Amino acid sequence: MARAGDDNSPRFLALADVAEVLSISSAQVYALVRRGELRAIKIGGRGQWRVESSELERFIEQMYADTQSFIHAHPYGADEEDAR
Repeated sequence: MARAGDDNSPRFLALADVAEVLSISSAQVYALVRRGELRAIKIGGRGQWRVESSELERFIEQMYADTQSFIHAHPYGADEEDAR
């Protein structure tokens, strides 16, 4: 599967496709959508969820930023230094 945001990738992805890109389960993607962490739309008569490729890329970039913040707030080895 092409990476989200590639020129050849589809504009909208099913939750299963998002799960494959993120290497998580479809249930975890659904939870991200339902919590509002990952923007998605419901389309069609059966109300199937779709995530726009650009929204997936925005989510991934936000996760990188959140991880950087966590790392700065919790430096590696700080726990060992506090125990001394």
